[in-house]
Amino acid sequence: MDDRVYVGNAAVDGATDAGWLLGHFKPLGDVRHSTEVEVKWGVHPAGETRSQWATGERRTALLVLISGAFRIELRDRTVVLRAPGDYVVWGRGVDHSWYAERESVVLTVRWPSVPGYRVDPPVLR
Repeated sequence: MDDRVYVGNAAVDGATDAGWLLGHFKPLGDVRHSTEVEVKWGVHPAGETRSQWATGERRTALLVLISGAFRIELRDRTVVLRAPGDYVVWGRGVDHSWYAERESVVLTVRWPSVPGYRVDPPVLR
């Protein structure tokens, strides 16, 4: 098997690492290890919220709604993604949190991939 190729399923693989498919946290030598980018397949039940705000952000992020209704809380506004394909991008220095208004699936891409942002698992409200 070629170790430069990985074939998987986002829902299956994501379930083993809080949804994260690519990033600095994957083992060195694994084709999914990257310090340039992180990719997450997020499956969130209705009412789930980030356990704390992300502050001091050193990454740029893209969040794309696959299904559901997902709210992104920013310090100066709230963005609600309602239709599949709706997305939001925010840059470095933008504090944020989120809340699943309905059961939601989102694809998140962040760059670069840097340690120091792991928080407690999301909570249901």
